[in-house]
Amino acid sequence: MCCHWQGCVGVREEDVEFEEELYTAGNVVVWSQGSQTSTSSVYKAFTVDSPVQQALWCNFAVPQNKKEEEEVEKTVCIIQSSCVNVHTVTGKDFISPLPFQVSKVWATKFGLLLERKNAATDAQLSSPGEPLPTVFSMLHPLDEIAPVVCKPAGLFEGSRVQYVSDSTMKIVFSCCQPSIVVSYDTVQGIHSVWALRKVTHKECSTVLRCPAEPVSTPLGLMTQLRNASRLDSPSGSGAAGLYPGTGTGFPVGTCSPLHYSALHSHQSRIMTSSPGLHSRAHSPSISNMAALSRAHSPGMAAPSFTGMARFNTSLHSPSPKGHHGLLHSPNSTVNETMLMPEMEPIIPDLCMEQLWSETTAAGCHREMNSQASKVFLTSDFCENHYLCFLVESHQQLRCVKFIVSNDSSQLIFASVTAIPAKDAEPLQNIDAMLVLEACGSLVLYTGIMRVSKVFVPGLLLSTLSLTNHIPHFGAPVETVSTPAKAGSRHIQRLEEAVMPSPVLEQMGPNIKHHEASFLEDYTFHQATPYTCAMRDPVCNRVTLELSNGTMLRISVPEIATSELVRRCLQAICFILPKEAAMKVLVKWYNMYNAPGGPSAHAEWNLFVICFMTLMGYNTERLNWTKNLHFELPLSPVIAAKKARPSDGGSDEDWDYLLGSLYQHQMNFQPVCGPVNSSGYNNTLTTETEGLSSTSPSSPSLKLDSSAPLFPHIPALFYVLHLLYQELLLDELQRARASLLVCLLQQLARDLQLDEYVDLYWRDYPSLISSFAESCLIDQALIGQLQCPSFLKAEPPCVFSWLSSCLRGEEIPPFPYLLGICQRTRLLVLSYALYIIGDENATSTDGSKYLVKFSAGHKSCASEVQYRRQSSVKVMVSRESLAEQLVVWLTSEGFTLKDLESVPFGVALPIREAIHRCREQPCSDWSEEVCLLIGRQDLTRQAHKMTLAKNTASVGSGLSLEPPATTEADEEEDGMSDIIQEVTGLIWNQDLRVQEVRRLLQSSRPVRVSVIQLPEVSDHEYIEEKENKLLQLCQRTMALPVGRGLFTLFSYHPVPTEPLHVPKLNLTGRAPPRNAMVDLNSGNIDVPPNMTSWPSFHNGVAAGLKIAPASQVDSAWIAYNKPKSPELANEYAGFLMALGLNGHLTKLATLNIHDYLTKGHEMTSIGLLLGVSSAKLGTMDMSITRLLSIHIPALLPPTSTELDVPHNVQVAAVIGIGLVYQGTGHRHNAEVLLSEIGRPPGPEMEYCTDRESYSLAAGLALGMVCLGHGSNLIGMTDLNVPEQLYQYMVGGHRRAQAGANRERHKSPSYQIKEGDTINVDVTCPGATLALAMIYLKTNNRSIADWLKPPDTWFLLDFIKPEFLLLRTLARCIIMWDEILPNTEWVRSNIPQIMRGTFDPSEDINMETMAQAQDYITAGACMALGLRFAGSANSDAFDCLYEFARTFMKIMSFAGTAAVQTGFYNLQTGLSMILLAMSMVMSGTGNLKVLQLCRFFHKRTGGEMNYGFHMAHHMALGLLFLGGGRYTLSTSNSAIAALLCALYPHFPAHSTDNRYHLQALRHLVVLAAEPRLLVPVDVDSLKPCYALLEVTYKETKWYEETTVELMAPTMLPELHLLKRVKVKGPRYWELSIDLSKETQHLKSILSRDGVLYVKLRAGQLPYKDDPQGWKSLLASTINHHNSGVRAFKPETISAFTSDPALVSFAEFFCKASEGMRHREDTLALFSAMLYECVTQECPEMLPTYIAIEQTVAALRRGDLLQTFNLWQLRLVVELWDSRVLQGPTSRNDTLLTSEFLPVMKNMVDVALDGWLRANSSVLRSYMRGEALPKDAQSIMLACILVYRSIPCLRNTQTQLEGCSSLGDFLSRSSQLGIPLKDLLRLVPILLGSSSGPQPLPGFPLQAF
Repeated sequence: MCCHWQGCVGVREEDVEFEEELYTAGNVVVWSQGSQTSTSSVYKAFTVDSPVQQALWCNFAVPQNKKEEEEVEKTVCIIQSSCVNVHTVTGKDFISPLPFQVSKVWATKFGLLLERKNAATDAQLSSPGEPLPTVFSMLHPLDEIAPVVCKPAGLFEGSRVQYVSDSTMKIVFSCCQPSIVVSYDTVQGIHSVWALRKVTHKECSTVLRCPAEPVSTPLGLMTQLRNASRLDSPSGSGAAGLYPGTGTGFPVGTCSPLHYSALHSHQSRIMTSSPGLHSRAHSPSISNMAALSRAHSPGMAAPSFTGMARFNTSLHSPSPKGHHGLLHSPNSTVNETMLMPEMEPIIPDLCMEQLWSETTAAGCHREMNSQASKVFLTSDFCENHYLCFLVESHQQLRCVKFIVSNDSSQLIFASVTAIPAKDAEPLQNIDAMLVLEACGSLVLYTGIMRVSKVFVPGLLLSTLSLTNHIPHFGAPVETVSTPAKAGSRHIQRLEEAVMPSPVLEQMGPNIKHHEASFLEDYTFHQATPYTCAMRDPVCNRVTLELSNGTMLRISVPEIATSELVRRCLQAICFILPKEAAMKVLVKWYNMYNAPGGPSAHAEWNLFVICFMTLMGYNTERLNWTKNLHFELPLSPVIAAKKARPSDGGSDEDWDYLLGSLYQHQMNFQPVCGPVNSSGYNNTLTTETEGLSSTSPSSPSLKLDSSAPLFPHIPALFYVLHLLYQELLLDELQRARASLLVCLLQQLARDLQLDEYVDLYWRDYPSLISSFAESCLIDQALIGQLQCPSFLKAEPPCVFSWLSSCLRGEEIPPFPYLLGICQRTRLLVLSYALYIIGDENATSTDGSKYLVKFSAGHKSCASEVQYRRQSSVKVMVSRESLAEQLVVWLTSEGFTLKDLESVPFGVALPIREAIHRCREQPCSDWSEEVCLLIGRQDLTRQAHKMTLAKNTASVGSGLSLEPPATTEADEEEDGMSDIIQEVTGLIWNQDLRVQEVRRLLQSSRPVRVSVIQLPEVSDHEYIEEKENKLLQLCQRTMALPVGRGLFTLFSYHPVPTEPLHVPKLNLTGRAPPRNAMVDLNSGNIDVPPNMTSWPSFHNGVAAGLKIAPASQVDSAWIAYNKPKSPELANEYAGFLMALGLNGHLTKLATLNIHDYLTKGHEMTSIGLLLGVSSAKLGTMDMSITRLLSIHIPALLPPTSTELDVPHNVQVAAVIGIGLVYQGTGHRHNAEVLLSEIGRPPGPEMEYCTDRESYSLAAGLALGMVCLGHGSNLIGMTDLNVPEQLYQYMVGGHRRAQAGANRERHKSPSYQIKEGDTINVDVTCPGATLALAMIYLKTNNRSIADWLKPPDTWFLLDFIKPEFLLLRTLARCIIMWDEILPNTEWVRSNIPQIMRGTFDPSEDINMETMAQAQDYITAGACMALGLRFAGSANSDAFDCLYEFARTFMKIMSFAGTAAVQTGFYNLQTGLSMILLAMSMVMSGTGNLKVLQLCRFFHKRTGGEMNYGFHMAHHMALGLLFLGGGRYTLSTSNSAIAALLCALYPHFPAHSTDNRYHLQALRHLVVLAAEPRLLVPVDVDSLKPCYALLEVTYKETKWYEETTVELMAPTMLPELHLLKRVKVKGPRYWELSIDLSKETQHLKSILSRDGVLYVKLRAGQLPYKDDPQGWKSLLASTINHHNSGVRAFKPETISAFTSDPALVSFAEFFCKASEGMRHREDTLALFSAMLYECVTQECPEMLPTYIAIEQTVAALRRGDLLQTFNLWQLRLVVELWDSRVLQGPTSRNDTLLTSEFLPVMKNMVDVALDGWLRANSSVLRSYMRGEALPKDAQSIMLACILVYRSIPCLRNTQTQLEGCSSLGDFLSRSSQLGIPLKDLLRLVPILLGSSSGPQPLPGFPLQAF
């Protein structure tokens, strides 16, 4: 048995990094995961049938349909000898058979690479010229395995593209990023590197032509391949056994670096599976492999079995198996294959292009290289990349440096370096590798530079020393990434090397663990074990294999754990030349990780010492760094923390914190006098000494000019200064900035950059005043300093840049470091875009505002172009700028979390922009943008989600609970899936939905109440009851058609359970004793097959519940097939329903064939109609073939007569119409045209039910040419309209054209039609065909053909029914003339019937009455179609009036006064009812419901099955899809409605004579979801919201806007311009439909869920219909006391944000301890109130920060001026908005009086101090020494807040000005804002002693 494993890294959702391992043994593969904090656990285990040869992770790219992008599918591949098992992370499994024996498999960027095992038979089989391919690729488990081609480099080769067929070439490594493969030539001993890429067309064709040898035609080549593959395929000879161990020869561990680097450097390995992933695996992968047609794998060819067979000639070749085909000569094989047409060559997918190969070793290395046992990629600290391979024969590691070219398309390989090594492994995330030297010592290299030896405690130590660390062993081994457990550094860092046991470590069960305690284990080993190999590197961890067979996992320390140190190192490397940078990093690494090195606290101190030493400082002598040497973290606590094994804290931790520098600054109360007491050890005596570097303290403070970094000091200082500015922009990093400033001020002093020192002093006045030493740099050496051009005397300060920006001054570009100062770049460009208003700031490179630095930037001086601000002011509206800003920030990856860490002043403009966008967002923004602007409703919308998911809450939020019914009843009526939350909102006043359920349920017995009269005998009474039941059953059998429409698309089936079909119950119960009444008792005659069609309809109704979005697959459809044959009709209906909702396309062709061959008539009808509906208008060829078999006219004339049942033919003809809908396909149109008038055949065929066939042909013809009108391309010779007219009015039959002449030679023997057209048969089809062809074309000439005749004589020749059809046809052709009023309806009745009648004429009153009624019904029908789904009130009123008229007439029916007759009236009435419910479709209108209920109750007399069907269809349409769907009026929908609502209903349940019953269900094709349901994004419950819907203008009405209360039906989308959620209760959201309707369509199709978000302070309409309870309402009444009236307790009603609720709880309520701070409480309450009412809760922290800053300033205990800077930015933004006028003032976030008050307090505090201490300011302005006490802080505050520049180096003397004008002119160059200058006037104007010249001036000026 052989075990392998390989490790890799992944990141779980919780962002814990962990290791994963694949461990194989025998037939099992175990995938386990574990991290340093948790033990290893098994994640998955796979067991396969035969021994595992190899297991690996691989990512397959799955092309997404439509777009170019690819989805990555992460998988585990398990290789067995005969197949590959692929398991995806999302849970799909594939098995791909292998056509040959595989020696090794490699994961690449594109998929798997397979190396074929070279069988000995290769030589015998291959023709002399062309050996067989050896390397193959598999791009996806469902794709075919294809050979790989290669393009070798080299001139003499002529670099011809060829198959990889060199059997001496072995692959030793593959990698995804970059996509390369390393191979080894076993003959020459040379390694080569190849780039792996997709093959180009040209290369493909070159290889397939392959004209080199006569024999090696591609066919020949492939055949040999297939022969060979047969030989070593598992079924073949013993060739496979020749190399028994190749597959498992060397451990898989060697490829683990690849798996680490290539697969998942840091991305999460665990993906949540998304159900919507349309990958190539639509079908269960193996169960029906044969049925995988292209349809199942979008965009991918299917892996047909022939493809596999193409490798394996044994399937074709006639040679007997035993001979293995060796008897043929190669040529005979070729000839043989020529006869097999399906053997086309396999097209290659991938190409390997040679990039580099070793030069042959010369000189001393005569002997050949062995094959590299390890290959990996590594990089060094400075990002040079190396490809390393370990050649064991020479015991050396060869490192090839490579560069990625600029366009990153190719790799350029440079020098090779050899490092002596016995073994090596890369350490990915610390850019280093660990090398095991021959002597057994471990050395760390970065690239090819040696860093240091690695010391693993316990390996080469004496055994005793180990016993000290025993306490470590108890806990899971820790790495240093958590300083909480800080031991002394080296133990903690390197001592992970405890002997690993399966419990403690990440290693799997494969470690031979001695069953002894740790102590024995270490103490009694005789010899010290040494390392003999390394394996499984992941990140910075690697496993050592020891000589005694144990393994231990060690972790090599990182380069830095402190974020600050890491960023400083990054900046240093950025600016230094690579060699120098390398030196710094190596020096630092050694110092930092020295054995017994310092503890983690001192990392920064250590860095400062290291860095300054490298620059030439003598850190031992410089005072503040001297302390660092003693590990004094500038604190009174001297002792460093000792290593402590326990995890618990101690008092020392607390002392340590108290003593830290940061804490010190925070708590340091300014005291007068020197600061010696605070531990800074100032030795300076005079104040001035620190500032002037003239008198050096001692000669020893000189810099050593020979230090490596000495020349680079200015550049290094500058990048660290920029890093410091970057840290200031991040609240989380600011504490670190105060550490960095100590280092910076020292460098600034020594470089004599006074302005920089001044800047640092202003930022940290108390801190900087305590430093005063400076070191000298010899004047002679100053020349050696490379002073870069970018180091200006004026320090770049990001806050003052932003502030100038706000003030609208001219600004130079701000410098930034690429990749290091990201936040600086982001904020500078944001301000440029939003404040300056330059739209191009972010689109171009931003060079106007930013200067980029690169390492080579030292010499080139950039001329800075200043430009006046005013020249740019193009007034772009703020709104669009805000939108641009928000979208740009998102594209940069900026999130709300990042915004929280931006200081409050800097963030204010961004918050303002976000606030603006929140008001009116675009509907098409991405999810991330919506998250940033805080619109969860939109974010949620961007997620695709339907209502049905949250069924848990269904019915809970209803105001009207449905009446309680027992569970059993609920379930079985098949209508329990209507989403009640929604229907309860739409119809909240009554229980109409329950009523509809009651009317449509057909699963319970009906009540048969017949009173037994005295003279009726018992036997007769029973018969009477049964006859009554038979009448009631006519109704029951018609119900399912309506039920299907009512429950349309309301259910998502569970794939593991069959669909429940409610049974059709035809029994009754007779009161009073509830006795059963049954039709099967034999007392009365029941028609045969009475229930077959009703049960078909019942099946359709059940199937229509399934929503189109649900997950349905082929297996589930077959799984629903019933066992008992009597349910076959139901299943047939179920299949048709699946077609109507689009799921039947998933049914495998095999199953379709299976169903059709059974010959069950109903199943065929359902299947053909279903498949055709699913493929509506696609002209799909396979479906066309399927349908043609069932239509004799579409078969060749000579074909055998198939006996197809008549109804199946009708279904097939309609199917052709559906599949070719709207295509105008000529051949089909021609056939269908002739089929309308198909004469009866001689032998009684085509004689029964001819009407329905002719009608079907007419409908199908109409659908094929739908709406084409007279533009029928290429059909003019068919004369379609004329032919149809003839069918309509009669005349001589034309000779049959074309193919069908033979069929109709002899006339029928049964029916004598002669040579005229039988109009009774052909008229309906022809009329509707004309109507559909000219639908909506307004073609008057055609419409006139359809006018009813205008003489009594002609009128007698037309059936009244046909008048209905003609009127309907004429009206829908003249679509635009239909008007919703009674006058228009009556205008359709011919003039002769409307006038007064001359009694002398012989008028048949009956004819006239019937004609009138039918014409009226036809016009009403047209009106219904024109306004279908529109709920147009005029149309409804008009139709309702006609319905009432008809009902009045009907109440007199049977009397002599009524001529029409009951049947005709009832037909007309049913059509008008259907028209009404079409108009009101989906609205559940009560009046229509009442009519339907009235007809439901009438069961006796002439109310037959057909009328019931019509009435219940009307009911179903009225509540279509439970109120979520309505009808469309598109051409396609009108065609479907004409088919479904054909005005001749069946007389009884088996009647299909005039119209096939199954077509009634085609109504579904006209349904579309248009219900918009607002769902509250916080509670996820449907709610009410006000919508504003704007109609586009049309010729009937102007552009109109209406308000609707959603949930509501929207009008048809093409009529709309915009849909908008209106305030004030919900956030506004506008969907613009003039641009595109796709967004709204997708919302509607996902249950119409539109997420809305309540504004703060508002209540939903359900709780507060009038809006009187809202938070704002209470304040409007008493505005002045608004704040008092606000009670913190009430907040919870108005916001769902837990943070705000807690804030109210803890900070706004008076508790015991807070009594004395009532004012603070009031202030906090006011802030909270302001935030909530202004809809900006995110401003609360800003308000609090401003208040805290002001309070601290007034108390005088500000230690840093940082917060004052922020306040200044806030004030400047406010001022700039005020200047822009009142309009923009409303936009600002800080609207209240809060800011002016705070501003005033600051002014008062600062002015007060200034009056008292004016001398301090004067002395500062004269350039004297900085003050050293509390004054220092206040002075800094004033300078910052009043934006006074550093005046040291300016010649301007502000003092002693004679007049104000003089003062102003002198100060004009300084750029101090005027209002700030005026504050200084009283102090600076005139001498301090003299009287003030203008006493009252400053105040009035302000």
